[in-house]
Amino acid sequence: MGRGPSIEARKNAVDAQRGKIFTKIIREISVAARTGGGDPSSNPRLRSAVDKGLSVNMTKDVIERAIKKATGELEGVEYEEIRYEGYAPGGVAVIADCLTDNRVRTVAEVRHAFGKHGGNMGAEGSVAFMFKKLGVLSYDAGADEDAITEAAIDAGAEDVVVYDDGAIDVITAPENFGDVKAAMEAANLAPGFAEVTMRADNDIAVEGETAEQVQKLLDRLNELDDVQAVYSNAELPA
Repeated sequence: MGRGPSIEARKNAVDAQRGKIFTKIIREISVAARTGGGDPSSNPRLRSAVDKGLSVNMTKDVIERAIKKATGELEGVEYEEIRYEGYAPGGVAVIADCLTDNRVRTVAEVRHAFGKHGGNMGAEGSVAFMFKKLGVLSYDAGADEDAITEAAIDAGAEDVVVYDDGAIDVITAPENFGDVKAAMEAANLAPGFAEVTMRADNDIAVEGETAEQVQKLLDRLNELDDVQAVYSNAELPA
């Protein structure tokens, strides 16, 4: 399985889109509440979205209002979940998960991003089979490997991966992500970064001009308001 970006890179990505992050999280809260109910304690997807909102200092009033709109207590917009797939330069597989109230607008924007940066959109399922959905709790090099491993096993994690540079990932099933994260925090082993994500079985290394094109495409997709998350199997230079 491929390795995701470093903790620093993921935090930098969040900081870079700070102006749009509230909108994206509110959409995720809305869809999670509409599909699974408005109680975070019984809706893991909503609990994860709420935690994400709180981590970027979203107020509880904003979160509660988004939930009420989704469950019909307040008037709100309904969003549709759509996944677009395709290839970036160098044969890199790309997935863009979207929440939109206008499918025509969204597909046009995503297709334009692929075309402008040397990529091509593909049919549904054209690259998704290369990826697996999982929960990831990441720790920087220097973290206590033995303590993390022991706590992760006790918490019900699926795997603990230690990389050559000493960084550690605790891997969980998506539905167990919230429980494992809570257990690690309770053991005073809070991760530096934690998310439910998609990871490719194998990464593709790209360099030079190709790497620049791939990065520009990924950045542009992330900038789109309707795009919630972007995944790829690109192994980019540091």
